[in-house]
Amino acid sequence: MRLILSNDSRQKNTALKPGETMTSTSQPNQELTHVRADGSAHMVDVTEKSVTTRTALAEATVRTREDVIAMIFDADLPKGDALPVARVAGIMGAKRTPEIIPLCHPLPLGKITVDFERGTDFVRIEASVKTRGVTGVEMEALTAVSSAALTVFDMIKAVDKHAVITDIRVLEKSGGKSGDWSVREDS
Repeated sequence: MRLILSNDSRQKNTALKPGETMTSTSQPNQELTHVRADGSAHMVDVTEKSVTTRTALAEATVRTREDVIAMIFDADLPKGDALPVARVAGIMGAKRTPEIIPLCHPLPLGKITVDFERGTDFVRIEASVKTRGVTGVEMEALTAVSSAALTVFDMIKAVDKHAVITDIRVLEKSGGKSGDWSVREDS
């Protein structure tokens, strides 16, 4: 069985059927780097890669009722002020990514920001991560927004059991051999 990566953000997120592969419009037939020919997982050797500045920007959205959004941004939830707690959770999540995601290299993260945008019935969370290293920080940015979103969810679940976390994705990345990429450029 051969699994192929896709960098095409316009593709539908659908499960692959046996024998099917996903291909990328930007890097055709790029095989997964963490999987050996026999299918076993391994950590990629990055010792010979060049140190460059690497950045990644990711987002997640928590959808809930309008009155709950007001409670979040007015710091009026029964569990307390959600946004500062979620910001710290996002930063901690980014820093602990290699402990959570198997085969993810530990990196010296130079900068992590977690910000919140208020919508009528949603909170959009955006995280930016930066390092000087030999591998990218996309996973750290994704873990940051995921951790922050889970924290917001935890703090609102008493007032909205139907809240939903959606749209977790990388928006852009820079640095490294594969160069710069932005979802805005693919649109």
